[in-house]
Amino acid sequence: MRLGMVGLGRMGSNMARRLMRGGHEVVVTDLSPDAVKGMAKESAIASSSLDDFCSKLGSPKIAWLMVPAGGPTESTAQAIAQHMKSGDILIDGGNSYFKDDIRRSKIFRDKGIHYVDVGTSGGVWGLERGYCMMIGGSKEVVQQLDPIFKTLAPGRGDIPRTPGREKLPGTAEEGYIYCGPSGSGHFVKMVHNGIEYGIMQAYAEGFDIFRNANKPDLPKDQQYDLNLADIAEVWRRGSVVSSWLLDLTAIALAENATLSEYSGFVQDSGEGRWTIEAAIDEAVPVDVLSAALFVRFRSRQEHTFAEKMLSAMRQKFGGHVEPKTEKKSA
Repeated sequence: MRLGMVGLGRMGSNMARRLMRGGHEVVVTDLSPDAVKGMAKESAIASSSLDDFCSKLGSPKIAWLMVPAGGPTESTAQAIAQHMKSGDILIDGGNSYFKDDIRRSKIFRDKGIHYVDVGTSGGVWGLERGYCMMIGGSKEVVQQLDPIFKTLAPGRGDIPRTPGREKLPGTAEEGYIYCGPSGSGHFVKMVHNGIEYGIMQAYAEGFDIFRNANKPDLPKDQQYDLNLADIAEVWRRGSVVSSWLLDLTAIALAENATLSEYSGFVQDSGEGRWTIEAAIDEAVPVDVLSAALFVRFRSRQEHTFAEKMLSAMRQKFGGHVEPKTEKKSA
């Protein structure tokens, strides 16, 4: 299939590459002409402007947005929609707020333009590992786009089948699912990221306990000089708390067990806040998720080893770079 990729950042460029490897034709555009030229050298179809980009799309036009949520997504979506006609498809694969998806889908529906929201997880590793996708919109349109999703998704790989799963239909085992109407894809991804906050915080706090186990004010026979890199590594092998996030933690600790290159300033990208707001709307208690979000707020005032762990994990799975800060690390 031919489609366009708008935004060639960490994820957008690698998604375009994976699609091209899978035999799709990809038209690319970005605010950076150098990014477009770079992708053109890898067989992408370059465009010099948004007008040029839209003119090179197939029929129906399919445009996939991978730009920052909020204003950039809003303005880009509206601009591209001006070049679309009834039957064309606009896909938002970023981290948009699900209520914005609902609003936009209604606006574009009046013009006959199909709007699909795709919560996308995979970070900087997605090119090789594939992308986990949670999809919202018209079921018929999503089915039409299935070759794209199938190419981007990880596939079954060597993960053992869940007992009883063979009796169930769907594409979940391939690494992507249809969630429901507009907004549902980003809603599921939003909660996914809220849970991610909680898991990361649990690892970070546990390893902070290990790091402080040799404090001189502890009883002598309760002081332990623990090897954090070894603990992370052994937990990867047979432990019930093993996970990809633990794999990334092990990488960071193997590189530098003190994590001295990280300040501990931990940013939040919006989905954690939105998850808490949804929990409030539904009157659902989320003690762990809300606490994990508030710790990120506090990290911008004072830094602990736990926050360095969070920074390290974010850098490893998503390539997130800490903002420069003058705050001192603990």
